[in-house]
Amino acid sequence: MDEMSPFDPRVTKPFLRMVQDSEKHFLAGRHDRGDDLESAIRYFLEFLRGFESLDFEGRCVTGFGSARFDPGHRYYKLAQELGRKLAEHDYVVMTGGGPGVMEAANRGAKEGGGLSIGCNIQLPKEQQPNPYLDRFIEFEHFFVRKVMLVKYSSAFIIMPGGFGTLDEAFEIVTLVQTKKVESFPIIAMGGEFWSSLRKFARNTMVGEGTISEHELDLINHVETVEQAIGLIDKELS
Repeated sequence: MDEMSPFDPRVTKPFLRMVQDSEKHFLAGRHDRGDDLESAIRYFLEFLRGFESLDFEGRCVTGFGSARFDPGHRYYKLAQELGRKLAEHDYVVMTGGGPGVMEAANRGAKEGGGLSIGCNIQLPKEQQPNPYLDRFIEFEHFFVRKVMLVKYSSAFIIMPGGFGTLDEAFEIVTLVQTKKVESFPIIAMGGEFWSSLRKFARNTMVGEGTISEHELDLINHVETVEQAIGLIDKELS
């Protein structure tokens, strides 16, 4: 009998049923030691499945962004162009695997002939896997998914998004700031979308001393796909 792939639905669906709502249960308050040990085993199994599923070759770029932009939106089109150009430059493209900006980047990667990967998360709405994935793995736990999105990548691109995108972006910046990971390129695209946040960081966070001015440079702001690709090529060469 042929060995099933760890991202085959015959493997994925039973596993997800086993861990469904376990994150909500774990975060609901204090539990006895037996429950916590059982949770730890679930986390281990989910990590293991992720490691097995994401065994690929090639340099990878992870893109973050909103699930809420439709194909006609300018940010969708920008992400699609970005994914295509990354693939043409021999980069694997990884996203959260959902719709919107994630779908656009995966779609572009497929159009560019590259490997397109999605690390999806079970949510009540929005987060259904997009149809442009060569490899797809679905997670129950946010923190396991975030580890996978970081572990395999050498550069990160932050497109316009909501709370989830900001959470992912600030975690990457914090990992680089605290030297928990190598100083990989972190690139923000979307121009005016980030202008208020950049002002807040400079005027308030730097002004109050909660970050240093040089730490603003951890995020590279670019306007075009060509600038993003050029920066990644330069930093990873």
